[in-house]
Amino acid sequence: MPRTSKTRSTGRQLAELSVAAPHVIAHRVTRMALASPTGPSRRDQKEFTGMIAEKQIAFAQSWWTLCMEMGKAQQAFFLSWMRGPMAFSSQLSRMPTTLERISSRSVAPIHRKAVQNSKRLARTSLI
Repeated sequence: MPRTSKTRSTGRQLAELSVAAPHVIAHRVTRMALASPTGPSRRDQKEFTGMIAEKQIAFAQSWWTLCMEMGKAQQAFFLSWMRGPMAFSSQLSRMPTTLERISSRSVAPIHRKAVQNSKRLARTSLI
């Protein structure tokens, strides 16, 4: 069975995420450790408050996408069931592709933000 581009895309997304997330975490934890005990600099304050908001936004986008894609899949599944056994069987055979599409699109907002942060923080000095 040949692999689809969606499968490679999801695998690539997860691999990039598994590299980008630890890089971002290491950079930010180091920055927190180096921050002044009397009060972080403006730059650090902006980074520390931004990291909370960006996670909330990325996860909300991810959940919204997951809900919408699952709704579309359930609707297609139900409509094929209403059309009869042949349409239902055809829809069942497409289920792995559908699930792959759902996972790829759901991970995309988190992947996008983690990779952007990793690239940005790689150019930023700790001090």
